Amino acid sequence: MNKICFLLICLFSANQAMSQTNPFLSQQPPQVNGAVNIVTSNLEENSGDAYFADAEKKERHGDLNDAITLFGKAAFEYNSSKKFSQYGSALLRLANAHYLMAHYAEAEQVTLNVALKNYAKIGSKTGQMESYSQLGKIYLAADKLTQSLWFYTQQGILAKQVGDNNAYIDSILGMAQVKTKKKEYTLALKDLNRAELLAKSSNMARFKNQIREAKAQIPAKAMAKKQLVKQ
Repeated sequence: MNKICFLLICLFSANQAMSQTNPFLSQQPPQVNGAVNIVTSNLEENSGDAYFADAEKKERHGDLNDAITLFGKAAFEYNSSKKFSQYGSALLRLANAHYLMAHYAEAEQVTLNVALKNYAKIGSKTGQMESYSQLGKIYLAADKLTQSLWFYTQQGILAKQVGDNNAYIDSILGMAQVKTKKKEYTLALKDLNRAELLAKSSNMARFKNQIREAKAQIPAKAMAKKQLVKQ
């Protein structure tokens, strides 16, 4: 496993253990060094922002190894300054860089064992949906289709609960991809038609190309069979 991934998992586990066992964590911190604490926190956050921006540049230029290192550093800084929303974003980008390099085990570990747990801890449903979506994508690429379908389903359930149509349609498209890969073309086409209908009713044009490309992956025979059933 990549060293950065391993360290992040260990760090998160240590933080979890401390929050459960240390009775002093819930108490107010001493006020004497308050100004120093604020300055340190701001410096850590600024460092996190700088690392994150550099990582994005490296990713755009295709320097994924450097992007992985920098996203990892950004995550450390955000975690240290208790900016847990940014921490989660850096983790997901780190995992995505691993995904782009086909490092599926590392991408899975960072998303499942660190990012998802972080978002659950801070109560971010948006972050949890993004983590579910990413896990669906990772498992799909790794040919772990049962796991992929499960996580896309979880994304859809949560999206429906919070009324996020974008995430809900995205989850349906993910499930359609899994079913296409399993050669369950009738079920996949049913999902795609449902996603298309929802996108049109919500006036979401951004899904149009994605749905068209997904339908193009379904064999013509399956498409023709579906048309006959309609008639």
